[in-house]
Amino acid sequence: MARIEYQEQLEALREDVLEMSDVVCQRLRRALEAYETADAALADRVIAGDHGINELYLDLESDCIDLFALQQPVAGDLRFVAASFKIITDLERIADLAVNLAEYAKRGDRDRYPEIDVVHIGTETVMLVEDAMRAYATDDADATYEIAATDDEIDELCGRASRIVARDLVRIDAVDDDLLEEVSRMLLTIRDLERVGDHAVNIAARTLYVVENDDELIY
Repeated sequence: MARIEYQEQLEALREDVLEMSDVVCQRLRRALEAYETADAALADRVIAGDHGINELYLDLESDCIDLFALQQPVAGDLRFVAASFKIITDLERIADLAVNLAEYAKRGDRDRYPEIDVVHIGTETVMLVEDAMRAYATDDADATYEIAATDDEIDELCGRASRIVARDLVRIDAVDDDLLEEVSRMLLTIRDLERVGDHAVNIAARTLYVVENDDELIY
């Protein structure tokens, strides 16, 4: 009976981590919507919702610690609990990046760089996180390599966007504080979206480690 209860706890942990990922991805999509529509009220709701994400994180952190301390998992179970702990950390950081994007949405000048499709890049990163969480949900080791490859494509999109900003700055004769602020904001937006992709790869890497005891994607 104790063994059955233990397995139920592990499965409950997986379900709770997946629930947290759903909330985080929803927050990120709403931040992108606020960015696209310049909806300050929606951006404020994303920012205000970060406290709830932090509470989810702390609850799951406590669950992981209890499993370590009380059940003393070994082998595959130990890898699963440790990976889940790492994954919730990545999810909490993605939520922080969603808050950053919501802040940029309230202040950004969308007319400055029309050729940079922030929403497209952001949507690709959200989908990558969702793919990573599906791999975690189903123990799909093969999918983890696809996620890492897709992240390389997102990195290229972000690099291209950064080069557009850099070339624009070089061509300008006079640079004022407002322009510098907008350039900085755009570069930070691109950087944060790239980091979301990196966190998705981290999640995939932990899944690969759980399923195959393979640390190839961990960096």
